Amino acid sequence: MKIDGGCHCGHITYEAELDPRKVGICHCTDCQTLSGSAFRTIALVSGESFKISGEPKIYVKTGDSGNKRAQAFCPECGSPIYASSVDELPKIVNIRLGTFRQRGELRPKFQLWCRSALDWLSELDAVPKTEKQ
Repeated sequence: MKIDGGCHCGHITYEAELDPRKVGICHCTDCQTLSGSAFRTIALVSGESFKISGEPKIYVKTGDSGNKRAQAFCPECGSPIYASSVDELPKIVNIRLGTFRQRGELRPKFQLWCRSALDWLSELDAVPKTEKQ
């Protein structure tokens, strides 16, 4: 499936080929902190198919494994765009689902780092809902 998207302000845009089975949720504490949310939804794509326009800002973090991961975000609006290895040509790019236009068409197929998942996530159906603020 072809996807395209970009940051909130439009400074960064991209396109890629995506296997819909490679969309998931990461509950690790790094993803919670870096996304400012309870989890992060990701789409794994081949580094070869990922084409980006605009120059993202890169923050390199070291994971529990000791591996370094490049966290790319828009230098203008701060939207997180993707994460990858720090290699010049990464094999896999983890695109942030919220940045691509087709996000409503894709459902997560796996979850990672569930030991860090927040307890209350399973109780969201009981929380009152409104259509708008």
